[in-house]
Formats: sequence, structure tokens, C-alpha cells
Amino acid sequence: MARLSDRLPAPAVMIFDWHGTLVDTHDAMFSAMEEMLPQLEELGLVERLLPEDRCRTTDDARLVRYIRIFRRLHPRILAERRVSRTDIFNAIFGDDKEARLVAHKAYNHCYRKHFGKVHPFQQGAYEYLTALKQMGIPLAVSTNRNREFLDKELKTVDEGRWQNLFDATVCADDVTEYKPDPEVITRALEKLNLPVDARAWYVGDSFVDMVTANRAGVSGIFYNGAGWEPERIDSWFSSRDAPSAIADSFEELIDLLALLERNQPDAFRAMPATVRPRPFPKPERPAPRQEPDWHPAAVKLIRPAVVLFDWHATLVDTLDAMYHAVDDMFPDFDGLGLIERMLAPEDSKTPEDARLVAHVREFARLHPRVKADRKISRTDIFEVLFGDDQDAKHRAHMAFNRHYRNHYGTVTAFEPKVREVLEGLARLGIQVGVITNRDREFFEYELAAVEGTGWTHLFAVDVCGDDVPLRKPHPDQLLLAAEKLHYPAGASVWYVGDSTTDVIAAKRAGMTAVFFNGAQWDQPWLNRIFPGTHKHPDRPDVVVNDFSEFWALVLACEVGPP
Repeated sequence: MARLSDRLPAPAVMIFDWHGTLVDTHDAMFSAMEEMLPQLEELGLVERLLPEDRCRTTDDARLVRYIRIFRRLHPRILAERRVSRTDIFNAIFGDDKEARLVAHKAYNHCYRKHFGKVHPFQQGAYEYLTALKQMGIPLAVSTNRNREFLDKELKTVDEGRWQNLFDATVCADDVTEYKPDPEVITRALEKLNLPVDARAWYVGDSFVDMVTANRAGVSGIFYNGAGWEPERIDSWFSSRDAPSAIADSFEELIDLLALLERNQPDAFRAMPATVRPRPFPKPERPAPRQEPDWHPAAVKLIRPAVVLFDWHATLVDTLDAMYHAVDDMFPDFDGLGLIERMLAPEDSKTPEDARLVAHVREFARLHPRVKADRKISRTDIFEVLFGDDQDAKHRAHMAFNRHYRNHYGTVTAFEPKVREVLEGLARLGIQVGVITNRDREFFEYELAAVEGTGWTHLFAVDVCGDDVPLRKPHPDQLLLAAEKLHYPAGASVWYVGDSTTDVIAAKRAGMTAVFFNGAQWDQPWLNRIFPGTHKHPDRPDVVVNDFSEFWALVLACEVGPP
């Protein structure tokens, strides 16, 4: 989607961003981000995340919500591998410079363990940069990377051939502020003794790069090596900070210079046509993430008369307290006789389940990856550990409750619009209830505490784990809720939950199973946890990724209950 303009002044200097423009260091960057984000709480940064209503785009708001709950990057970001940590920090902290600085420092500490693997972002990058030098254009790098990282990567990339290409480099620790502060650009021009004007080009791959160029008063050239769609790029920029040109590759960057030469024949020491290398292919666009195919648009459901919701990780977030209690509980397992009652590897549903059982058996704690992912509930953990052993699961739930008393109390809505959705269902005449494996003492406290005012009035029925002999995945809680509402269990009763146990319970109760994919599992993973085999036959009727999708699904159902 190149957008080249012959109205640009020919460049007196070309300053490049580093990561995502000249080089690819995604592996190290994402490894460092995944290590750093779980530290947000101890860094005091969770409360400094930008309120969702102040986010620049809906994608930014979803990212803030996801990181607030799960303390890791949204899976779509990891799959697409197209955004930088600078863009991420600007999206989630906005104009809070102090929060961004704390985040960058923590990131640098983590990046130190991973950096070193670096390769050109595009084939032929060295040849194109050499052509620019032959045209007489000074080259520079301005980056949010620290000096220790840039210098090593510059020596490493392309077997060290790039070390003499650049006339100046400016790093984050050479200046007082990170981008989008313009000092990284103005300091480079100062080093080169060149004026700050439109003849200085800043070539970068991100929204932040273009904002930085605009604030510096130079020409911003958007390098679209990530293959963003034209409408996506247009949605980022106002007329004030829009890029002066867009190039999908370095070949197109040379095309832009050749276009300018027609009107400015003396602009370059050598003509672009005489020094440009043979064409190299543009960077390949990342493979798209595989979204769930149980999509609301593809299913035909009966309009609900009753909607029952899971509590934790569906309506509300209590993940911190839950994981603290689980960690405290595992050392009790040996004395409770639960170690020897864990499943054998061959009885686990997936290899990942078998590895979790082995780790708990050996170390009496969750694997760090499970805690970092923050995607699995204690009920699912007990299902993985004990399968159909009801007595073992009952003992585990009792042990969990003892430790949960030490941690529970903080509860927030899973998404900002949850209350509005619940109130909207009531206005449609739909009865709403809660089904939770949480014991009543905890649930009633959390129900009264959420959002400071409580949600007690929003539900016509609630059933807790200690209200019935058998908790989910058994259907008893769901059937009891329908009985209390004097409504028959069937397809017009929807059960919405975030776990495999929720889906199993709904299917066994004969209700419509709505899987709430707040954790943003991708399609291959959903296929693994819902294999549809003889041993594990239960699959959701539909998957929704957030409450906006759920609300649209309810409104789209035209056929009412019989």
C-alpha cells in the first residue's frame, strides 16, 4: 500500500528507527516483555494503567484490559509480532511519563537476559543502505534501545557489516526522555550539524515513530514492513501527525527517492537508478492468528430466557487472590494424601495437562508458566490433577478455601461494561443468575464488594459450590438454579463460563454452552481443550471473546424459546 509523494523535499539525512525497521529482534523483545509484565503489580504499575475510556483506540483499550487481568501480552500481538514495546507502553500508560520510564527500566533488565539474536528486518537491507550512502545521504539511527544493546546488535547483525554505515546513533540512555519525545531525533541532527527541518527524514515502523517525527518537525516516513492494512494505518493518525509517505519495503523507499529526483535532479550525489541494488522481496506479512471458528456469526441459537454466568474470570477478576491461595495450598497435599491420587500421565487429556500434574507432584507448586499465563481456574486445575476422583477434588477445594480466606477481598469487574450487559439482559426480560464453585462465604462478600456498590440486585438466582454435593463440572448447580427459577433446563437456558468445566457442566445439564474466551485462546488451543473425542466429547455451542460479542450474540438471536 505504498503512498509516495513527489512533494517531499529530498532528504539531507535519513534517520532510522532500529527494531522493526532495520532489524528484527522480536524473539528477544517478546521474551523480555513476557518476563516483565508479571512484575507490574510489584512495580506499582497496575493502578497506573490507562483507564479504558481514555485509550486512543479500541484495540488499545482491549490491550489494557487484557494486561490488567492477565499480566501478559494479548495473544494476537504475540501471533502477529508487529508492535514494539514502545507502542505497548504508550498504549497502556498514555502520557504518564513516570510510569513509562519505570516500565522501560524493568524491560531493559529483562531484555539483558535475552538480547543478542538480531537479523535484518528485510532481505537486502545492507545493499539498500549502501545505495543510500552512495547517493550521498548521511544515515543515522535513533532508537529507544539502550546503548549497551544497540552497540552489541550493530556489531552482530549481518556478520558485522553494518558497523560503518551510520554517521550517528542516538539511544534512549543518551537523552532524557523516551520516544515520542523528539530528543532522540534532534540529538542525532545536532551530532551531524544539520538543521531540524523537513529535509531530515525519520523512517520508522510505528505510530509512536511518526508522532516523534511530527514533534521534532521532520518528515516522518512510515515503513510498513509489518504489512498493516491501509485502513488500520489510517485509523491511527490525525491529519497533523500522519506520515509524509508510506513504503512497504526498502525497494519502495528507493522508488520514492527516484520519484523526487525527477523534480530535484541535483538532490543526490548519484542517481538512484545507477546505485540501487537488484530488487529484493518485501518482508512477508505475518501469518494471521487463527481465531475460534465457533464464532457468533456462524451459529444459530435459541434466544435465551435464562442466562447463567460463571463468576470468577467471567464476570469478575479475582485472579490474584486465587493464585496466591493455590500456591499456599499445594504444600498441604502430602498430608492430605492427595499426591498419590493425582492422575497418571496416560490418563491426562493433553500433554500439557500431564506436565502440570508432574510439576505439582514434584515441586508442590504451579509451574511458573501457568501463573504467568493467568488463564486457568482452580476448578480446572483440580480437574487436571484428579480427573473424576470426586473425593480428592472435594478435599482440594476444602484446602483451597482455608487459604483463600487469607487473600480474598479485592474484586473488580472483568470488563468495564459487565454491569451494563447484566442490566440490559434484565430489560429484555431475561432472567440472570450466577453459578460458582466458590463457597458462599466468599461469593457473598465479593458480590457485595464489586465496583464498590455490589451487584446483589442484578441476579435472580445464585448457586455456590457448597450449596450442592457435587460442584462443576457436574450439572447439579445449573439444574438447581433452573429449578429455583421454575424454568426447565434446555437450550433456552444459556450458561456462560471461561473454563472447560463450565462447558462440561452446561452440556451435561442440557443447556446451551457459551464459552467466554476472555483469556483469548486461539483456535489450535481450543481444539486441544475441546477435542470432541469419545473420552472428551463436550464442546461449546459458541465462543465469545468479550462481552460486546456476547451482547451482539444475544441481540442476534431471533428464535425464541419453545
